[in-house]
Amino acid sequence: MRPEQRTPIARYRHSLWLLTQRDLRVRYSTSVLGYFWSILDPLVMAGIYWFVFTQVFDRSAGSDPYIVFLLAALLPWMWFNGAVSDCTRAFLREAKLIRSTRIPRTIWVNRLVLSKGIEFLASIPVLVLFALLYGAELNVDAVFFPLAIVIQAILTAGVGLLVAPLVVFFRDLERAVKLILRFLFYASPIIYGTSDLPPELHFWAAFNPLSGIFSLYRAAFFPEQLDWFAVGISVIMSLVFLGLGLLVFRRTERAVLKEI
Repeated sequence: MRPEQRTPIARYRHSLWLLTQRDLRVRYSTSVLGYFWSILDPLVMAGIYWFVFTQVFDRSAGSDPYIVFLLAALLPWMWFNGAVSDCTRAFLREAKLIRSTRIPRTIWVNRLVLSKGIEFLASIPVLVLFALLYGAELNVDAVFFPLAIVIQAILTAGVGLLVAPLVVFFRDLERAVKLILRFLFYASPIIYGTSDLPPELHFWAAFNPLSGIFSLYRAAFFPEQLDWFAVGISVIMSLVFLGLGLLVFRRTERAVLKEI
């Protein structure tokens, strides 16, 4: 089908996929290890935290096997962290191309969410491998894994649409986002579970939208980690972030084009 015969949604999907393919090819075309770079960073981080909390200190958080518990949240965190970080430069890096094309500008954010999401999906075999090596049993709650992916995609896109245009006007926001993400790493149940927090913090921890998402991922191997209250809050907050991101994006789009 020729481009002019496609519906606007079909043209959007086609352009999104082409730009996502371009990102992935540029990222790995000159790399010898290619795909392995997408899993090396989380593996190194997981190895460090596993060593510190199982070999150096007497761990009192998480579930066994701890390496699987850790990877089940660390891998999706890398997706969120990488996509939001790249969104801070989404318009600044592609300024000339954005000005010279008429495709919807939201695509410059969504292609980063999609490319990082594909890298996350490519890292899932690593989680499965460690689950097999350490005897972590897959249970029926694994059916919620796709739900976690959908909620996280909505949340990440919403935050990206919110951050991308604002950085154009406030360049210091790029560094501020990096600091916030660093804080959010330790404020999210990655190296620990929500149930490991003091009882008085359980309610407030659910308002971190990543808490419910990570509990869905972990439920595939650790059903006791599933917290439907946190999941419900994650769904609501993800939709709120998406709505807020779209609102800010649309109201600043023309000003962004003039600024870049």
